Amino acid sequence: MDFRHEHVEDLADRVLRREVSARELTEVALARIEATNGEVGAFVAVDGDAARAQAAEIDQRIVDGDDVGPLAGIPIGVKDTEDARGFRTTQGSLLFADGPVATGDSVLVDRLRQAGCVVVGKTNTPELAWKADTDNRVFGRTANPWSLARSAGGSSGGSAAAVAAGMVPLATGSDGGGSLRIPSSLCGLSSIKCSLGRVPVGGPNPPGWADLSSKGLMTRTIRDQALALDSVIGPEPTDLRALPMPEDSWIDAVGDVHLPRRVLWSPTLGYATVDAEVLDICEGAVRALEARGTEVVRVDDVFDEDPGVQWLMLSLTANLRTIQGADPDGGRWDQLDPDLAGMLTWAQSTATATTALEAMDLAHRLNARLVEVLHQAPLLLTPTVAGQTPVGSASGTVDGVEDLSWVRFTYPFNLTRSPAGSVVAGFTADAMPVGLQVVGPQHGDLAVLRLLAVLEETLAIDTVCPYEPSASASTSR
Repeated sequence: MDFRHEHVEDLADRVLRREVSARELTEVALARIEATNGEVGAFVAVDGDAARAQAAEIDQRIVDGDDVGPLAGIPIGVKDTEDARGFRTTQGSLLFADGPVATGDSVLVDRLRQAGCVVVGKTNTPELAWKADTDNRVFGRTANPWSLARSAGGSSGGSAAAVAAGMVPLATGSDGGGSLRIPSSLCGLSSIKCSLGRVPVGGPNPPGWADLSSKGLMTRTIRDQALALDSVIGPEPTDLRALPMPEDSWIDAVGDVHLPRRVLWSPTLGYATVDAEVLDICEGAVRALEARGTEVVRVDDVFDEDPGVQWLMLSLTANLRTIQGADPDGGRWDQLDPDLAGMLTWAQSTATATTALEAMDLAHRLNARLVEVLHQAPLLLTPTVAGQTPVGSASGTVDGVEDLSWVRFTYPFNLTRSPAGSVVAGFTADAMPVGLQVVGPQHGDLAVLRLLAVLEETLAIDTVCPYEPSASASTSR
């Protein structure tokens, strides 16, 4: 069995029919992690014994006739920014590397367990999820399985690489500025950042990035995404932002999809410079949709300005609060990622008493403008990222020049809280995936999911990552 060629729905159905056991799926995951993680570095902690015990319990419950949930036996990785019982939540930071082992699960992980999932371990993230490349001083770098020299993206890069490499068929993530969409684009996956509050946070601790970040999942296809999301969306009394349960099943909604009558296409959002090859691939995907009968309306001026500085200020002040909680005297800043420390110093010296509210005022104006734009058509297409996949920990390149803002298409839609997803549009000449972003109106998650499914069907791209480990790759980190 190879998870790169399997669907979550099919695997869970086979477990429920007792054609394969949850224990067998867990062993496949553990074996693949052992064989590949030494090179890829997607997982930072694995507990095989605990995973086997979870799987054995699910198998026994199925024998007893219990309802174990629609994700029966699916092995998952959990991004190392949220709690999974039995594991430390290090957030990729030396400040938290020796913290206590979690005695409970986050709301997202708890709901996945209740749906039948088996937690096998934690996946890598940049320190405090602060950047679009997964590398930190605790666990090192996560490589992209499509090319080990390239970045897996971030901040959910460990989860994306784990799914792309076939370690697990499902993993958790979060998206505060593109952290689901960016690694999905770079690793050849389909994903969606749901509307804020659709996947609840809740629990005893306030959300780290407040109104910016949405919890989510990593899967290979959008149908797998919809199936898994059905088990985790819905109200949560401890989450002030949690949304009510949708009336329709999301997996049913993507079962019989139709072409939209009209969509918008914005190659620049009004401010972005895009790599020529990336743009050509995305435009090719849009033309394929148009050829099937969807009217495509080009919009060059979605926004008047790049909101990157204001987004960065919000995310940095959120991380500054987290760091001050762990290091109130400031004596451990030398343990931080030096670039993060530099950015935090900038935020400290620049922020005023009204900075956060000014950024939220901008978010209001951006959303008002997006509402105006979406009056022309209900969905907006853009490139997911502006540049070529970075080599190592460098930034992506735009027309051969390194560009610090190579992810400038994703964070505006964290400010507007819009649902936004990414689907593979094609591949560059050096065989790296390129994502096309789909953005919808407030709470229009199903419309985004349906268009992502239509694009998967229309483009019919083989997104199975060809990675196989070298003979020396079997040493786990």
